[in-house]
Amino acid sequence: MKTISIIKITKPPSYLKIAIWTFLILLAGKFIIKDALPYYGFTKEAFGRYWDFKWALIGHISGGIIALVIGPFQFWKTFRNKYLIVHRWMGKTYLIAILMATISSTYLAWTSGIRINFSWALSLQVLAFAWFTTVTMAYISIRRKRVQQHKEWMIRSYVVTFAFVTFRWLVDLPLVVGLMENFGERGPAIIWLSWTIPLLITEVVLNWNKK
Repeated sequence: MKTISIIKITKPPSYLKIAIWTFLILLAGKFIIKDALPYYGFTKEAFGRYWDFKWALIGHISGGIIALVIGPFQFWKTFRNKYLIVHRWMGKTYLIAILMATISSTYLAWTSGIRINFSWALSLQVLAFAWFTTVTMAYISIRRKRVQQHKEWMIRSYVVTFAFVTFRWLVDLPLVVGLMENFGERGPAIIWLSWTIPLLITEVVLNWNKK
């Protein structure tokens, strides 16, 4: 008789995935500390042209920060499996945070945003719509017990959530400023790039091995 040896192969940790998450967390942390938290000082210097719309901006920033912080925990498989009830409550908080942020950003788009130009206001509104749509689809999917669909929509949602970090990182880069000195031109262009290109890449990755 032949003896068949079964060798258990342990899948090595994905160092690339760890590196990507580390980079994203550091970038988000820098955004929160450098760009977001100063607004909570409630000074005219910090708010600048947003002073008349400070509460809407605080609502938008607060919702965004909450979503940014919660996101990695929702994708952390070990945490999710061990603390399923916490995972569900964090998911609800994530949804409410984005709802609050999108309502605030819609108001900002057609008040302070329209003062710059229509293109800037529209780009903010479309981003808010994409943000709300992706998280709503994630919620509907889990309510229908379509777990895989839910996971995929949550990934899309977090990609759109991260657009604000990407925007802040790109918009003031010397190379970008050199190409588009006028913010009225640069701002809308970078807003679109901050979520459409990452979302396109996400779609390719999510559907690469599907039959």
